[in-house]
Amino acid sequence: MNKLPLSKRVQILAMLCEGSSMRSISRVADVSINTVSKLLVEAGEACLILHDETVRNVKASRIQCDEIWSFCHAKAKNVATAKAAPEGAGDVWTWTAIDADTKLIVSYFVGDRSGESAMVLMDDLQARLANRVQLTTDGHKAYLEAVEGAFGSDVDFAQLVKLYGPTITAPGRYSPAECTGIKRIRREGNPDIAHVSTSYVERQNLTMRMSMRRFTRLTNGFSKKLDNHIHALALYFVFYNFTRIHKTLRMSPAMAAGITDRLWSLEDVIAKIDELAPAPKARGPYKKRGDENSN
Repeated sequence: MNKLPLSKRVQILAMLCEGSSMRSISRVADVSINTVSKLLVEAGEACLILHDETVRNVKASRIQCDEIWSFCHAKAKNVATAKAAPEGAGDVWTWTAIDADTKLIVSYFVGDRSGESAMVLMDDLQARLANRVQLTTDGHKAYLEAVEGAFGSDVDFAQLVKLYGPTITAPGRYSPAECTGIKRIRREGNPDIAHVSTSYVERQNLTMRMSMRRFTRLTNGFSKKLDNHIHALALYFVFYNFTRIHKTLRMSPAMAAGITDRLWSLEDVIAKIDELAPAPKARGPYKKRGDENSN
């Protein structure tokens, strides 16, 4: 079986992590688009396992959670009239939980904006933490039941509720409403009101939009399949947590959190891909042309 050289695979993954489109990568790296797509799937599967295995027993003090919108194939309002819309088409929400001190993405989940998705995120987050934390979310009501179910009373939980004024803009144009104020609301335990904030996780949302082509607004670079969307996110989170030096920390978030003692490279991701690859099958007996006719 033909396999791309290590340097070529590293180049493709690096371009995926830096926000290049898959077709531009195929042109620059001089490989087919199918090769790029196949490597994204393999890397995504490997990174899902890497995150699950390594981001465990995290010692943190302040966790911030938020959800970011994107879509696959078509926006939810257009799915009914979309041509050959696949399963998973429509709005997609990525839920994230970040350590405010180390900037580590502790947990994430790709789903809708329902209470079920909030529960999945909170259950996963609780399982990865080693101690009681102060937790801050936005005012989304789905968090209330999800936090209660995952943490019970073993958390200092508060919500930052933003107050918005009317949106003044031309019809049909995207423009966020103006934030006119905020309210900090204690929900559980004794959270420090001075640290009730979602600034770091919202800044992380911006980093995600800047780092993944499929999150860029008002373009045709959006995901066409949900599986590819999830794989791209899995690759991004491992890249962000383990292989990129955070400008403020001067080390990777995983190093700051004590999960690893070294800076990873994309070669570590490729090593995991090779580890998961099925063993090559033994070749059958060689038959000369015409042997079938002689039997």
